[in-house]
Amino acid sequence: MKGLIQRVKQASVTVDGHRLSAIDAGLLLLLGVEREDGEAQVQSLCRKILSYRVFPDDQGRMNRSLQDIKGGLLVVPQFTLAADTRSGTRPGFSSAAPPDQANELYLRFIASARAALGTELVGEGRFGADMQVALVNDGPVTFLLEV
Repeated sequence: MKGLIQRVKQASVTVDGHRLSAIDAGLLLLLGVEREDGEAQVQSLCRKILSYRVFPDDQGRMNRSLQDIKGGLLVVPQFTLAADTRSGTRPGFSSAAPPDQANELYLRFIASARAALGTELVGEGRFGADMQVALVNDGPVTFLLEV
């Protein structure tokens, strides 16, 4: 399971011209699910993302987590993160989880994040949809986390 996080001042996701979710300061998470992922990976990555220290403290050092600042989390399913890009000029998707498995784990991730942060702080995209994601990157600060 892979999560690309970006520290944002705001972010939103839109499908068919309708805004599904939006957050203020926090993290935008692009979530990729791989074939071998399961509940253990969901819980491990969720804990890591919620506690990953990417927000500045009073001295400007990245010492605060999403939980510390009580920031928002916008979770967007991103199957292309599971692509194999090691060779050639076209990505391969044999390591990506099948859609049913990926959607189930995506929804479990959202449930875990909401249990930890509260429903009002966690937004979501729509699995399998053509989404438009808008963000105001803060920093920019971007990290790829894997479990």
